[in-house]
Amino acid sequence: MQTDIDPRTLIGRKAFDCNGAKIGTVDEVYLDDATGEPEWAAVRTGLFSRDAFVPLEPSELVDDALRVPFERSLIRGAPDFGVGRHLSPEQELELYRHYGIEVPGAADPTRPGGTGTPPDVDFGHLAAPTAPERGAAAAPPSGDGAASGGKDR
Repeated sequence: MQTDIDPRTLIGRKAFDCNGAKIGTVDEVYLDDATGEPEWAAVRTGLFSRDAFVPLEPSELVDDALRVPFERSLIRGAPDFGVGRHLSPEQELELYRHYGIEVPGAADPTRPGGTGTPPDVDFGHLAAPTAPERGAAAAPPSGDGAASGGKDR
């Protein structure tokens, strides 16, 4: 996904699968703790008011919508870790396995560990209301300050 996009602007956008079927609405965005880049989006599927985590890489922002290159059934079957909390490295790995995506840096023999997630990599903080602070929820585009883009917890 484009790295120059402010993750807070993703909240509230519609998300569609690889066939153009609507998945739901982006509820929250999670940043990679090591890089600060947007890594995952929690998409409110409407199915029992559940959020499904989708990878932002290799997703694309097209015509003000998030296009996720996976089928809706796979997305809706993603592990449910709840939203509003930090994703643990184990949860992150489970999501990568679910989508069949290689863990960034896992196959790079030049990195520490070289065959798995480096021990210093920790994923899953929510996008912060201001860029320098991580670990807090992103403010929705409307600016009302709700951590989840307006949903009640």
